[in-house]
Amino acid sequence: MPYVPIEWLREHVDVPAGTTAAELAADLVKVGLEEERIVPPAVTGPLVVGRVLTRDAKEQSNGKLINYCRVDVGAYNDAPGTGKEPSDLPSRGIVCGAHNFDVGDTVVVCLPGAVLPGDFAISARKTYGHVSDGMICSERELGIGDDHSGIIVLDRWLAAHGRANEEIPAPGTDAIGILGLGEEVLEINITPDRGYCFSMRGVAREYSHATGAAFTDPADATNPELFPNGVTAAGEGGFPVHFAADTAPIHDRPGVDRYVARVVRGIDPNAASPKWMQDRLTAAGMRPISLAVDVTNYVMLDLGQPLHAFDANKLSGPIVVRRAKAGETLTFLDEVTRTLDAEDLLICDSPAGEGSRPLVLAGVFGGAETEIDATTTDVLIEAAHFDP
Repeated sequence: MPYVPIEWLREHVDVPAGTTAAELAADLVKVGLEEERIVPPAVTGPLVVGRVLTRDAKEQSNGKLINYCRVDVGAYNDAPGTGKEPSDLPSRGIVCGAHNFDVGDTVVVCLPGAVLPGDFAISARKTYGHVSDGMICSERELGIGDDHSGIIVLDRWLAAHGRANEEIPAPGTDAIGILGLGEEVLEINITPDRGYCFSMRGVAREYSHATGAAFTDPADATNPELFPNGVTAAGEGGFPVHFAADTAPIHDRPGVDRYVARVVRGIDPNAASPKWMQDRLTAAGMRPISLAVDVTNYVMLDLGQPLHAFDANKLSGPIVVRRAKAGETLTFLDEVTRTLDAEDLLICDSPAGEGSRPLVLAGVFGGAETEIDATTTDVLIEAAHFDP
C-alpha cells in the first residue's frame, strides 16, 4: 500500500505545520482512504554530529585493530573527569572498528537510548577493554545505504550526495534531519477503484476534499507558476513512434490510446540523484538506484504517471507499438526469457525492419536489451496510457 510522507504531500496541498501522521490519517479516512499503519522514523533517540578528538588504535588478541576514540558531541559531552570512562576532554568515549577516519573528522554518533533500524537499541557497554558510550555509525547501520566498509565522515558523505557546499554542523547538532531519517510516514489502504491515490497528487487532491485545504495540481499545464515558459511542443526532442495496425482493439478495448517519447541527452552516468529525491523515494518505500531510474520512479510516485527509461544509444528508430507474434520471446530485466502471447502488447524498436525487436511488455515489465546501465548518457523516456 502507498506511503504518504507529509513533507512531500505538503508540496501539493496546504497541510498545516505540525500535522502528525495520526492527524493526517483521521482526515483521509473521511474520504475513504483508510490507515494501514503509521511507520515510525527509521531512527529514534539521540543521533548527533560528532567531532573526533582522539583516536587510539590498538591490536586486539583476535588480530583486529580497534580504535578507542574521544568524540566531541556538544551538549551531550561528559564534563572533564566525569562519565563512564573519565577523560580530560569534554567528550564521550566510543570504541570503533572502522579505519576510514581520523582525528578532526566530523562523524555521526548514535548515543545510548537511540534505536536504529531493525529495533537495534544502543546502550553503553564495555568492549575491547573500554566502555563504548555510543556508536559511530555507517550508512548500513542507519538504513540509508549499503556501505558498511567504514563509518560516515560527514563532509565526504555530503559531497557524495551533491551537498558539498553545505556547512558542516557543530558537534551535538541533531543528525536525523541532516540524513533524512526523521519523519513518521502514513501508510494507507487503497481500494481497486482509487488507483490514483498511489500518487502524491491523488492523495493531495483527496486531502483537499476532506479538509478544504488549497490544492495545486502539479500536472496542470495551464498553471503559469508550474510552467512559466509554457508547455514544450510535442515535436521538440521527440522520438518517432508508430502504432502498428494490430494494436486494434481486442474485446472492443484498445491496448493503448496514447504513447509519447522524448530524448534527454548528456546525462552524467556518475551523478547521483539529489539527496532530497533519494530521501523521498526511501520514505515512499522505494530504493534509490541511479539518476535516470530515480527520476522516473519519482515522477510516477508524484504524479501517478508511470514512465520507462531506455538507453537511447541502444535503440533503432522508430519505436513501434504492436501485438506480439505467436511464439515470440522477450528477455526481461530479471534475465528470464519468456514466451509471449499473441494478445500481449509490446513496445518494439526497428534494427531489422519496423517493429522487429521487442523491448518491453507494455505497462508490465521492461526488457534487458535497452536497459539503463552505468555508462548511459542519453535516455529515451516513454509515457503512455495503456488499457488497465
